Amino acid sequence: MHPKRRPFLPFFLLLSLLSFAAILLYSCHYNSSLPHSPSNANSNPNPSKFKFVIKVLAYNRLAPLKRCLHSLSRAEYGSDGVDLHIHLDHFKQPESKNLSVIHQKVESDQQILGFLDGFRWPNGEKQIIYNSENRGLQAQWIEAWWPQSDDEFAFVVEDDLELSPLFYKFLKKAITTYYYDKSNYHPSIFGISLQRPRFVAGKHGNKIELDTDNRLILYQMVGTWGQLLFPKPWKEFRLWYNDHKAKDIKPLLQGMVTTGWYKKMGERIWTPWFIKFIHSRGYFNIYTNFGRERALSVSHRDAGVNYGRNAGPDSVLIMQKPTDFELYEMKPLGTLRWYNFCFKEVFPGRIVNGLNQLENVLKIVQNDKTVTLVSLYGTRELVVRNLICHFEKVGLRNYFFLGDDLELLSDLARRGHPVIYGNHLLGGEISGAEFTKQMVVKGNLIRRFLELGYNIWLMDGNMAPVTNALPELSDQSFEFLARDDVELMFLRNSLNTRNVWNDLFVSKLAEKSKSSEKENFVNLISKALEKNHLKMGTLDEWIVLVNLGKYNKDSTVKGRDTVVYWSGLSPVERELENVSLWLIDEDNSCNAVICQPQSKPK
Repeated sequence: MHPKRRPFLPFFLLLSLLSFAAILLYSCHYNSSLPHSPSNANSNPNPSKFKFVIKVLAYNRLAPLKRCLHSLSRAEYGSDGVDLHIHLDHFKQPESKNLSVIHQKVESDQQILGFLDGFRWPNGEKQIIYNSENRGLQAQWIEAWWPQSDDEFAFVVEDDLELSPLFYKFLKKAITTYYYDKSNYHPSIFGISLQRPRFVAGKHGNKIELDTDNRLILYQMVGTWGQLLFPKPWKEFRLWYNDHKAKDIKPLLQGMVTTGWYKKMGERIWTPWFIKFIHSRGYFNIYTNFGRERALSVSHRDAGVNYGRNAGPDSVLIMQKPTDFELYEMKPLGTLRWYNFCFKEVFPGRIVNGLNQLENVLKIVQNDKTVTLVSLYGTRELVVRNLICHFEKVGLRNYFFLGDDLELLSDLARRGHPVIYGNHLLGGEISGAEFTKQMVVKGNLIRRFLELGYNIWLMDGNMAPVTNALPELSDQSFEFLARDDVELMFLRNSLNTRNVWNDLFVSKLAEKSKSSEKENFVNLISKALEKNHLKMGTLDEWIVLVNLGKYNKDSTVKGRDTVVYWSGLSPVERELENVSLWLIDEDNSCNAVICQPQSKPK
């Protein structure tokens, strides 16, 4: 039961309306550049229109190509029609005009074309696409496919791969489960890789260690050794790629091994482009985990663009149905585990719509007993995206985002960030100005966190930790520490804190301030404590709080963490960029992947 509330002061109501109008006008200006968020539902999936096409990318390697095509021909397709498109790239024009060398290359292409002309494919249409000039591996991948519908799927195979006879039955079952079944569909999934997960692209990321209970996982990394592509995400990528190419924007993502590949090999490879796209969209790939180095697709790693010499098969090819597990078992999507580029587990879909849901979400946040509650009220979306980059940089993990922008919160939750939808915590009985509602939501959340045994940091979204994660303060002389000119406060969990907070919030704080000026939440807490003859400790001994306008490289103090803050209504991108605190790129996603040591969930 909430205490009775009086109407809020007109001055605050007027200021709130003016503030909202200013934010609305400014956000409209930036709307076109905000990060893409996919639809929450598959558009018009129709299993009866299902179409499967195999895209084989070949160059000048006849023996590996024969091995690859023969493995495809022995696969089990049942009565399904499966088209085969073979993309043969032209040889590179040799620098030397030696006619003997040119003749050998021409003859090699003729031998490959002769074999392809005679290769039988009774399962569907066979097409041979022979380039008139050398296009390179990047163009081969990217230009190989433009989906004809949302029910057409492409399985892309490089010519040094060998496929299991069971690969198609497995992929079709997975598509039926995770694309056509609405209960298991998720807009963040871009495809299915048949290669064994063995590579972590994020520098200093976790080792891939999976138990056999997780035969399927979701992992951000794209696979190039047998990758099935879903149509809608691939179309999005093609358009994104064209836009970035036209603007000469390079696929540079700090902290990724693949960025080093791109700097060395340039446009000879395509994966850094797709990885950058995946990162900006927050997309994931389904991977298999069959144990004992087994896979349905194996790369023989023959000499070519990626390998200077033959390296041999990377995995053990499954030739018949395993006896130690059910190959075609597709567990519900909600039971699968998700991993980012650092191979750190993430938990999509954590939206708290009521106080009773908080405990269950807390169980999978972290082991720490300190939680950071980040208020996004009055914080623009781009600033929120930038704040996430700061959290990743300093390693702050134990946080919840609180706000009332459901579209933004849903997208953050889809990407693995825990969020709280404040409007659902109000119920239908709270009326008055927005500031009053926000005060009630924050007060109730803090009370619930304390009841569950957590210390709490409350911080506004218009600030950022720039040196380290917010600390668990060791000063035992105060239960409340803050600086009341900004919304940053630490509450130490104790019986006394809980009792004071209940008395303070229920009987005093919820009655609204009588001040003639709008105050922040922490300022109201400080005044309420003073009325009850209690004192709030200061954060200045522990944290350096710096206004953005005064921040420079000398603002940090050794031994203390630095937090920068600013006004919520001012455009701050340029000011943050000037002091190297704007950490998002042209896609409005973090310009770096930072792999922090992983803490295991409870």
